[in-house]
Amino acid sequence: MWRNIASNALTLLIVLVFLLAGLILWGKTQYTGPGPLTERICLEVERGTTMTAISRKLKAQGAVSNDLIYRVGTEYAGLNDDLKAGSFLIPEEASMAEIADIITRGGGSTCGTELLYRIGIADMRLELRELDPQTEKYQTVAEHNSSSEEPQPEAFSEARGAADTRYRITMAEGVTSWQVMTALENIQILSGTVETPPEEGTLAPDSYELRMGDTRQAVVDRMQEKQEFILSSAWEDRAEDLPIETMQEALILASIIEKETGVPDERRQVASVFVNRLKRGMRLQTDPTVIYGITKGRRALGRGLRQSELRGETPWNTYVIDGLPPTPIANPGPESIAAAVNPADTGYVYFVADGSGGHAFSETLSEHNANVAKWRRIEAEENGD
Repeated sequence: MWRNIASNALTLLIVLVFLLAGLILWGKTQYTGPGPLTERICLEVERGTTMTAISRKLKAQGAVSNDLIYRVGTEYAGLNDDLKAGSFLIPEEASMAEIADIITRGGGSTCGTELLYRIGIADMRLELRELDPQTEKYQTVAEHNSSSEEPQPEAFSEARGAADTRYRITMAEGVTSWQVMTALENIQILSGTVETPPEEGTLAPDSYELRMGDTRQAVVDRMQEKQEFILSSAWEDRAEDLPIETMQEALILASIIEKETGVPDERRQVASVFVNRLKRGMRLQTDPTVIYGITKGRRALGRGLRQSELRGETPWNTYVIDGLPPTPIANPGPESIAAAVNPADTGYVYFVADGSGGHAFSETLSEHNANVAKWRRIEAEENGD
């Protein structure tokens, strides 16, 4: 009898072992296999929360099929003490293991709220944006013009107080270094001062992520390093027989191209006009250089140029001086830099606005005068004169 009991007990133990192994295998498959999410979600992990609370939130949001398996899996992986506060984008069908990795590996938030400092040609705007998990695009929910006397909406203060808020600064192509410095001084999350103000043209227009406590000098250094890389790369691939001899001259020319046209497809044509003029010993005669001589890039002129200003002697007035001005007149983007060192092959030496936002180009003065007359008729019609 005892032999039968022992045999049955052994059989039961073997069955239990197989059941346990099967249960473990099933749990592992549940933990590492595709999850139930059918669309992306933004998971907020609050500071001080626990993995148990997160597992319940994930179950409530339909991201995991079993919160107990999720907790056991993260405990076994030793991740329960590695939670990072923030808002994280969880992709569709993300496994429990993938979710655990996303919220424990560190780094900035990947969704949720973003404060964007947008430096434009005319002003600086502060935008409060939220990421739509489905489109992975930010939607602006509030904005404020820094030059406005109206107070910022309360939503901005609330966003700054949140642990998961991301920060970013975006420079438009053609802004001046003075505009960038003024903007940096007004960004409260940054610290310190800029030891040496950046020279005109040396900052790369782009979008830069900021972190609480970043120094203003470090942000400027990043902008300058990127512009130096863009300029040196373009210079290495420059065309032959250019009437410019240094990278600095290329940067100056690129800044003029940047201020003369906002149409990307025109940049190389505009560049060809200035290159052809330099080769022929003609003055560049470009209005943005005159404006820079008046404002030094510290304000918008806000009106048309006067004849006295076109004749006025400043180091930047290309109606008066020969060749290039002594410095760039703005921070050019990579396309304008590329155009400056690889202009289109044309015979153009004139251009004027064509009424569509672009320009009409010409090789002779008579063609140019005809284009100017056409543009003046368009202006008169638009002004109702």
